[in-house]
Amino acid sequence: MKKLSLSMIFSHLFTPQILLIWGVTLWLMLFDNAALVSHLTQLYPPLAGQSGLLISLLLFFTLVTALWLLLISHGRSARWLLALVVFSSAFAGFYMQEFGIIIDTVMLDNLFQTDSKEAFGLLSWQMIVFVTVFGVLPALWLLFKAPDGWFKRDSLRIRAAHLGLLLVLMVTCVWPYSAGYASFIREHKLARMYANPSFMHYSLIKWTNQHLSIPESQALEQVATDTQRVGGNSKHELVIMVVGETARYDRFSLNGYHKLTNPRLQLEDVVSFKQVTSCGTSTGVSVPCMFSMLGRQQYSAKKAKHMENALDVLKEHHVSVLWRDNNSDSKGVATRMAYQDFQSPTQNTVCDTECRDVGMLNGLDQYIQAHHGQDIMIVLHQMGNHGPEYYRRYPKAFEKFTPVCRNSDLSKCSQQEIDNAYDNAILYTDYFLSEVIQLLKKYDNSHETAMLYVADHGESLGEHGLYLHAAPYMIAPKEQTHVPAILWLGKQFDYSIDQVKPYENYPLSHDDVFCTLLTAYELKSSTCNSHYNWLVANPEVRAELKLPPLPFKPERPLSPADIVSHVRPGQNLHTERDQPPAMDPAGRIEVIKNAALRRSSAAT
Repeated sequence: MKKLSLSMIFSHLFTPQILLIWGVTLWLMLFDNAALVSHLTQLYPPLAGQSGLLISLLLFFTLVTALWLLLISHGRSARWLLALVVFSSAFAGFYMQEFGIIIDTVMLDNLFQTDSKEAFGLLSWQMIVFVTVFGVLPALWLLFKAPDGWFKRDSLRIRAAHLGLLLVLMVTCVWPYSAGYASFIREHKLARMYANPSFMHYSLIKWTNQHLSIPESQALEQVATDTQRVGGNSKHELVIMVVGETARYDRFSLNGYHKLTNPRLQLEDVVSFKQVTSCGTSTGVSVPCMFSMLGRQQYSAKKAKHMENALDVLKEHHVSVLWRDNNSDSKGVATRMAYQDFQSPTQNTVCDTECRDVGMLNGLDQYIQAHHGQDIMIVLHQMGNHGPEYYRRYPKAFEKFTPVCRNSDLSKCSQQEIDNAYDNAILYTDYFLSEVIQLLKKYDNSHETAMLYVADHGESLGEHGLYLHAAPYMIAPKEQTHVPAILWLGKQFDYSIDQVKPYENYPLSHDDVFCTLLTAYELKSSTCNSHYNWLVANPEVRAELKLPPLPFKPERPLSPADIVSHVRPGQNLHTERDQPPAMDPAGRIEVIKNAALRRSSAAT
C-alpha cells in the first residue's frame, strides 16, 4: 500500500483544471473587484479596528467566486466559459468602479435595449485599455494558449471533495465573525451587489427567468366591484403616498417629542394623526396588509396574494399608479403596477454608502408631465429607519444628535447613543417628506395634490430589554405598533387641512388605508360605507351618500360614542356622529386613550 503524503493529496485534489479555476478566481478578485473592495473598506475601515472582519469578507467573496466557477466549469467547455467570464467581468468591473453602477436585472434590461449609438457613447480610451488588459488578453490566452491538458474533465469524486473543502473554508471564515456577518447580510445589500462576477451572474439568471418563465394563470379575486367615480371636478388628483420604514410615533416632534426631529414639517400645514396602529410588526406583513381590504383580523399572506389591493382598484379606474422602492420590495403589492427599484445606483442617483430615499424624487417631474390628463398615484417605499445600524440611514450632514451608536449590537451602546442615531434618521425622513411636499407644490395649480405618510411598523429601542421589531402582534409592545401618519393637502384638494384637524385624535389603523385611497380619488364603494361616519371622506362622496358637508371647524370635541363607533364594515351610517357633543379636554384625552386600548385589545 502506498503511503499517503500531503504532496500526493494536494496533487490529487488540485488538478490542472481546478488550479486554473483558482487562478481565474484570484485574477477576478485582484483586478475586477475594486468597487467591492472600496465599499467594504468604507463599511469596515482597517484603521478603525475592523481589519479582521474586512479580511474575512474578502476571503469569503473569493471562496464564493471559486465555488461558483467550480460548479459551472467542466472539461473542454471550461476553456470558452472561463474566457467569457474573464472578458465580461472586465467590462462589469470597469463600469462598477468608474460609475458605481450595478449589473442587476434593470441594468441588463438597459443593456439588451441599447442601440449602437448609445453603445458607442459608452466607449472611452480608458475603458478600452482596461478591458483589453484585464479582459481581452487573458481571454485570448485561455482560448488559444492554455494547454489542452488543463481542460481534461475531473472525476465527480474530486469535484465533490474540493467543493467540501471550499465549504469548510467558508465556514472557517465566517465563524469568528458571525455577528458581523449577520449585520452585513441584513444591512448591506448594496455592497454585496458589487461582487463580480457572482452578482452579475445571479442577475443574469434572474433576468432570464423573468423573461422566459410562464406567468401564473391563477385569476385574482376582484374586490370593491361596485366602485364608481362620483363628482365632476375638472382637475386631476396627484397623490404621493410615502410608506415609512420602522418609524415610531413618539420620535416625531410633531407628536410632542422633546427633540426637534421635524424642523421642516413643522413649517408646513400638516396634520399628524395621533392614534394610528399598524397591521403588523414587520414590513412583510404591514405593507401588503395596509393596501388590502382584509384588515388586520382577516389578513393572511395567502389571501392577499390572490386578491386585488387598493392600487389594483385605482388602476382599474384609470388612475396611473407608480411604485418606487428604496426598501426590500413592495411585498407583492405592486406586482401588477409600474415598479422601479431605487436600491441601486442603476436608478437612484443619490447614493453614498447606501442609496438615499430622496433619490426616489428624481425623474418624477417627467413622469407627472408624461401622464398629463390623468389621475396619478405615486407610492414611495422608504429605507427610513431600518435597523439596527440607524447611523447608516442618513447622510453625515443629518447627524445633529450626538454621540451615536455605531455598532450593530445595540446592547453594546448606551441608550443615549441608540436614541441619537435613531432620531437622526427621523430627522432625515423629515427632510425627505418636506421635499415631497415641495415637489407637489409645483403642481398645486394644475392638480388636486396631497401627500400621505404612513409608517409600516415601529421599533423597540431597549424598552423592556427589547430591540428592533417583528415581535408577535399579541405581545408586541406599543413601540412596535403605534406608528406615525402625516397628511398634507394642496390648495386645490377637495377638503382642507382645517377640515381634517378635528379628526387627528381618532383611533385609526392600517385598515383604513384602503378606503382612504379610494375616497381621495372620488371613488364610492359599499365596501367603505361604514367608514364614512367617522373617516374624512371626499366631499363628492359625502354628497353622493347624502352626508352633510364636513365643517371647516369642529363645532364640538369628540365624544365616547364617536370613538367607540370606529368599527369595521357592516355598521349602519349615523350622520349625526360627524358633529359630536361637547366634552372637557381632559375627559376627551382619557376617552381617546381608553378607546384605543379597547380597540387594540379587541384586535388581538
